[in-house]
Amino acid sequence: MTTPPTGPLSDLKVIEMGTLIAGPFCGQILGDFGADVVKIEDPGAGDPMRQWGRSLPKGLSPWWPVIGRNKRSLALDLRTPEGRDIAVTLIDQADILIENFRPGTMEKWGMGYEVLAARNPGLIMARVSGFGQTGPYAERAGYGLIGEAMGGLRYVTGEPDRPPARAGISIGDSLTAMHAVMGITMALHHRSRTGRGQMIDAALYESVLSVMENLVTEYDLTGYVRERAGAILPGIAPSNVYPCLNDEMILIGGNGDTVFARLAETMGRTDLSGDPKFASHAARGANQAELDHIIADWTRTWDLGQLLALLEEKGIPSGRVFRAPDMLADPQFMARNAIVETVHPVFGRLKMQNAFPKMSETPGAVRWPGPGLGEHSRAILAEAGVSEADIDRLITKGVSSEP
Repeated sequence: MTTPPTGPLSDLKVIEMGTLIAGPFCGQILGDFGADVVKIEDPGAGDPMRQWGRSLPKGLSPWWPVIGRNKRSLALDLRTPEGRDIAVTLIDQADILIENFRPGTMEKWGMGYEVLAARNPGLIMARVSGFGQTGPYAERAGYGLIGEAMGGLRYVTGEPDRPPARAGISIGDSLTAMHAVMGITMALHHRSRTGRGQMIDAALYESVLSVMENLVTEYDLTGYVRERAGAILPGIAPSNVYPCLNDEMILIGGNGDTVFARLAETMGRTDLSGDPKFASHAARGANQAELDHIIADWTRTWDLGQLLALLEEKGIPSGRVFRAPDMLADPQFMARNAIVETVHPVFGRLKMQNAFPKMSETPGAVRWPGPGLGEHSRAILAEAGVSEADIDRLITKGVSSEP
């Protein structure tokens, strides 16, 4: 099922310890670009992502093939001394360790960074948690939704007359994984110069905070607290979702002066670009709601496809609100191979997003979907120096398992 790794990280070995999204997505990204990612899972149930999802076609999660892709699965009970000893042996041979247990867990198991780095000085250890490894909240349980709230994202997401909304994906977890990957790549550069690894402390709330633009600075300077604004960007107009025929929607971004003039001409409303209420960027922002109503009255008389073609011809930024079926049918997605097809032992042919970003010399790839629990246990244990007889014994005792 596995194929030889290719990509810029193909000489690196990664041990992934942890579950759900933030830590495993970090491992997914590294695996996409060629790293040999050994995912250690509990022999009994494995990563809960194996069972997550709105639906379970054929009894399996459609989420696991994505977040588990390009990884090898080792079933190993880290609550047992034998399991931990094997894990330490694997970490001795690794370049990178990813863990997203509650802070203090690794230390309780005798696997804190100082202990592991003393054995493997070049080890880079990425630690993913809700609040970081230090501070008064460090030992609290912290899921993505808490990090999104504490980092400021939840408060500004949604409609102004309703409670804060969720983004629709686990964005806090994904942002933390990406920050962990950034830390790992910077640590690899440092190691190439010094030979020394280091510990990366990636907190959910700080990863969200890092993308909050000028939210804190604006409050510090002016006392303004950014509020929920729905689909608009306050003061930037027109830039919104507008209705079309048959309950379709179109996004239009026409806030620049020259772009707005083209939009007004296209609408047959050249008077708008000369109207003092809409003639400048600041004026359009001040009269945003009125302008949006005027544009909506025009767009709702159009078929979406025809309107998109017209706006493209006039050089006005616009687009449809994509759903999964739109992505699968879109020529831009096809031309750039943004969606790829892989083969799953149960689902058969399976589509998912490709590895990003695109690299001209060492591109990433989806080599295989998420593996079965313990699918590679025997091979990985053998690589750690465990004899065939001892592998049989570990599986019999439940310290490890295989499909």
